[in-house]
Amino acid sequence: MNTCWPKFKENPILCILGILLLLALIFVLVFWALNLYKQNYYIGKNPQIDRTITITGEGKVTAIPDIATLSLGMDNTNMDIQVAQKKNSDTITALINALKALDISKDDIQTTNYSIYPQYDWNNGKQTLTGYTISQNVTVKIRQTDKVDQVLKVVGDLKLNQVGGLSFDIDQPEIYRQQARILALQNAKAKADALAKIMGVKLGKVISFNESGTVPSAYPIYADKAVSGMGGGGTAPSISAGSQDIIIDASVVYELD
Repeated sequence: MNTCWPKFKENPILCILGILLLLALIFVLVFWALNLYKQNYYIGKNPQIDRTITITGEGKVTAIPDIATLSLGMDNTNMDIQVAQKKNSDTITALINALKALDISKDDIQTTNYSIYPQYDWNNGKQTLTGYTISQNVTVKIRQTDKVDQVLKVVGDLKLNQVGGLSFDIDQPEIYRQQARILALQNAKAKADALAKIMGVKLGKVISFNESGTVPSAYPIYADKAVSGMGGGGTAPSISAGSQDIIIDASVVYELD
């Protein structure tokens, strides 16, 4: 029997190519048929709608600041630079010793500025040196906020002339953020349960969760109020740390069964 198709033994490469072409054609026809079937099946049908509900909740925790920060220093001017340096050094040394006596760690006392600059007086266009100013500042971190008053009394006793930046803050705010986060999720869950009951549906698992919120930064107590009335041997001024609110807003997406 004669045929136009070559025998495998005579031309194996051509036979293999022919078989591959035939398989490719069959694949294309099957894919085309399946696509026509899907198009016909979904015509006139609404797309599937996700059954979810999004609820927001708020959590608020009120915390008492447990750390205070204060900048202290001394400016001193003298024609003899060594005399000016010694006065500043003696004053700052006395300050550090007094702070240590209040159980403030040396690790919480940091020098933030030390500068020397000349002072001049201008008269009839002529510049005249009037002395050298030594400026030295330290930043103090007070971990026992009830000792802020005592620290400010030391400022008055030593007659420091550079005082400012008193602020209260929370040392580990994430502890309170976690508490506020839990309250926010509980608030959202209560809202979702109530709404699901009204709608006559069953609340399913959580699909997603997002949060935003605020943790108050350190807020200042202005120096003119903080140190008013201080003088050598006087009583310590009264300073209150107050309280701060940590708020978390949660947005939760629940699945509806």
